[in-house]
This record gives sequence, C-alpha cells and structure tokens, in this order.
Amino acid sequence: MSLMRTAFLQPPPISHFSTPPFTPTVKFTVSCRLVASPETLVSVDIDKKPSERNEVRLGLPSKGRMATDTLDLLKDCQLSVRQTNPRQYVAEIPQISNLEVWFQRQKDVVRKLVSGDLDLGIVGLDTVMEYGQGDEDLIIVHDALDYGDCHLSLAIPKYGIFENINSLNELAKMTQWTPERPLRVATGFTFLGPKFMKENGLNYVTFSVADGALEAAPAMGIADAIVDLVSSGTTLKENNLKEIEGGVILESQAVLVASRKSLIQRKGVLDITHEMLERLEAHLKAGGQFTVTANMRGTSAEEVAERVLSQPSLSGLQGPTVSPVFCNRNGSATADYYAIVICVPKQALYKSVQQLRMIGGSGVLISPLTYIFDEETPRWRQLLSNLGL
Repeated sequence: MSLMRTAFLQPPPISHFSTPPFTPTVKFTVSCRLVASPETLVSVDIDKKPSERNEVRLGLPSKGRMATDTLDLLKDCQLSVRQTNPRQYVAEIPQISNLEVWFQRQKDVVRKLVSGDLDLGIVGLDTVMEYGQGDEDLIIVHDALDYGDCHLSLAIPKYGIFENINSLNELAKMTQWTPERPLRVATGFTFLGPKFMKENGLNYVTFSVADGALEAAPAMGIADAIVDLVSSGTTLKENNLKEIEGGVILESQAVLVASRKSLIQRKGVLDITHEMLERLEAHLKAGGQFTVTANMRGTSAEEVAERVLSQPSLSGLQGPTVSPVFCNRNGSATADYYAIVICVPKQALYKSVQQLRMIGGSGVLISPLTYIFDEETPRWRQLLSNLGL
C-alpha cells in the first residue's frame, strides 16, 4: 500500500549529544510504503526496564561493508564471531560467555538499543544520531573504531542557479526560496536534515524521503539538493553535484554504543563492555606502531639511555628499555653491549632507525605491534563517570 502525506516534524530535543534543543516547523513531504515485517517491528516503550533475560545482547550490522569491517575488527581483537548457520541472525563470541550476537540493520540496532532489546551495538555514528535522536539512554562507549569513515553533507548542483553558490550562507540568502517555492531536498536523514536546515537559517525547505541513488534527484528535477553520506566525493562529482562550505552536517565512523539502562541494571553488561573496550583500545592503539630493537656499545645502561633519549624520535611510549647483553669473554660473562627496545610509529620508523645508527646502534630488528594495553583506558574512566559510578 502506497501513501502520500504532508506533516510537520517535531522531534524531541537532543540533550545527550550536547546540541541545542530542536523543535523544527520545517514542512516535510513524505512518500512511503507501509510494510510490516518482523525485522522492523520494535518496541518503543523506552521507559521500561530491560526485559527479563539472562544473556547480554550485542547488535552488529547484518550486511554491507560495515558488516565485513566490523567482523574483521572483532577478529583482530581476538573476538571472532562464530555463526553456525549463515542464514541465522544470532551468533556468539566464544571468548565472552553469556554474550549473544544479533545481526540487524544498522538503524534497527539503534532502535532496539533504545527499546531494551539489545544492550550493546556497533554502528555508524550517523545512524546513532539519526535514529537515536538524542535519546539520553544511548551512550557512546568508543567513538573512533577507525573504519566506516564518511560525513553527512548537503550537496547542490554545479550548474544553473547554483553555479556561483559555494557556501551554506550564500544558499540561505538566495531569494528564490519562498513558502510557495521552498528549497527541495531529497534525503534518507529525516531527523538530522531538517534539524540542520533549521539551525542554519534555511526556513523555506521541504524534504522528500528517498533511499539510494539520491545523486540523480536534482538532474531528474525532483529535488534541488540532497543530504547524504559522502566518502570520497567521487559519486557527487560524476553527477555534477558539489559540497559547499559549511554544508557538512556530521563527521561519522563506526562507534561502540550501549544502553545506559542495560549498563546499570543488567547483570554482566558492564563487565562485558569493559572487556570489549580494553581489547578494542589495545588493538587500535597498536595500529601503525612498531617495536624497534637494537644493540649498542656502552659503559652502562644509564649512559646508553642518555644517548638514546638525546634523539627526538627514540623516546618510545614512556622511554627506552635498556638491558645488558652478556657475552662470554675468557670464561666470564661480560656486558659490553646493551639492547635497546622502543615503540615507534610507522611514519617515524626510518628516521628512528637512522638516529639509532648515528648513536652506535646495530643489528636493528623491527616487528609490528598487535596490542598495547594501558594501565587503564581513559574511555573506561569516562564511561564510569557518565554512569555516575
């Protein structure tokens, strides 16, 4: 059944994400098809306590590049997801007991976190902001999982009346937009799009809902502009569209998000979150880091350490590890050499090797790092603070 309707959006204020309250009166034209399916029917009683169940539930994207990259990240963190049947929506992570993995569409992960049907989820920040709509029950546990990078942006044609429009301010000042002839925007982001326009002084705007191939809408004459996710920008250019100054609505990447109620009320959720956060942090911090080991002649460990610390690229995480290398000389153990161990970022690797050689280093060995565990992750302390624990 198809349905055309005109309504006025009045979403709830955003408070959790530290943005101003928003009660838009932007006219919004919706074209949609009403389809009921088990995947889209979710509870909306957000004030209820978490449902009575013993297992902890983690929601992951069910398809697409985000799904693949999420599984790869978890595997790199020794948290491989085991799915006995690829057609099933539920799986497990053997390393964490009492944890169920549920594969869902990204927007349904957020909706089910809000409803209490999931406890944790990994999705794009854009999805959290669009479908969470500032719900205070949602907490971003890790805000930078280092994949799924994109940004939500307003794009307009390069031609016609927009040819010399290069900023959001210029777009807002165009005299063409009136109540009778508003700026027409095609988007799938029906919360963030109107909110952004209202906050930036574009008062005469209508939005039409569309999924996929938004770039064609202006050329077809059914929209003046689009609001969509942009990665490289190539698709925009190929369709004669351009981003403008001030038109970026949100920078996004994959995040770990949790339900506040679940973290506080459901047994085991906080402990599982702690373990996942530590594994993620340790792996992501080690990305692009290398262990550099070299031998160096010296009279003492202190003297060798002073030489190493005199070079700006050789300080490591807290400083170099210096230990004696014992050789057998005439039947006795003698320490004429010292082993130097430091941690070096990839971009400074060759420079660090050069500096080691300059101060007498030899036999330089290099190996990539997999994990760097801190005494305690700052994000864990921040999470406990947000929960009042």
